[in-house]
Amino acid sequence: MGASPPAVAVVDAETSGNVGTIARAMKNFGFEDLYLVDPPDLSRESEAYGYAGQAREDILPEAEEVDLDYLVEHFHTVGFTAITNEDATKHVRFPFRTPDELAGSLRDVEAPTCLVFGRERVGLHNREIERFDEVCSIPASADYPVLNLGQAATVALYELRDLTVDETQLPDVAVHRAKEAEIEAFYDHFEDFLALVDYPDEKRAKTGRMVRRILGRAHPTGREVNTLHGILRRARWHIEGNGRKDSVDDEGY
Repeated sequence: MGASPPAVAVVDAETSGNVGTIARAMKNFGFEDLYLVDPPDLSRESEAYGYAGQAREDILPEAEEVDLDYLVEHFHTVGFTAITNEDATKHVRFPFRTPDELAGSLRDVEAPTCLVFGRERVGLHNREIERFDEVCSIPASADYPVLNLGQAATVALYELRDLTVDETQLPDVAVHRAKEAEIEAFYDHFEDFLALVDYPDEKRAKTGRMVRRILGRAHPTGREVNTLHGILRRARWHIEGNGRKDSVDDEGY
């Protein structure tokens, strides 16, 4: 990760709503500093504040209006574009990185970095992009690769969130994996079930390994393992007790 989270710059946005959308995405994904080149009206009554969510409290009102020279002189700049050149014979928009690739490369950049997004209709001009240090492009359908300005910035900032966000609101799913003893108990139960249904002896070991591999990839929770136990118990009730729940001991499962 670089010295600080990358800044974000928006060049010549036509609508304040898109600036507000970008400010909100910055807040969502841990970005803080917003720079504006030739911005639209961003007064408190503008659409920007309606679209910005909680970013209306800090990111949007603290945004700085600058010119392109300021960005080039003070930052390692990354210009975003939907349309790239196909090879090095035309190098203004080539080579380029995807946002995922950019996230990996910027981790080791110990320099102030700025992500630069352009206009709604035409994006960044060639004369602007040729001044930037890197080019980034979001993979999309070849039939229609051009995203709305606010959408493009949101996708890019999401892909770059590992540079800015250490923890999210999502739980650590690994913490909820069932205990190994619980999972092993299910494998024993499943082996008993195979014997109950007269599953061919020569196939039991292979089938047991297959089930182990399936659950190994799935990382089941304790509740999920208990549910699988319940399914096997219910099947046994029907096989041995004609569907009467109390006719078979659940053997502690």
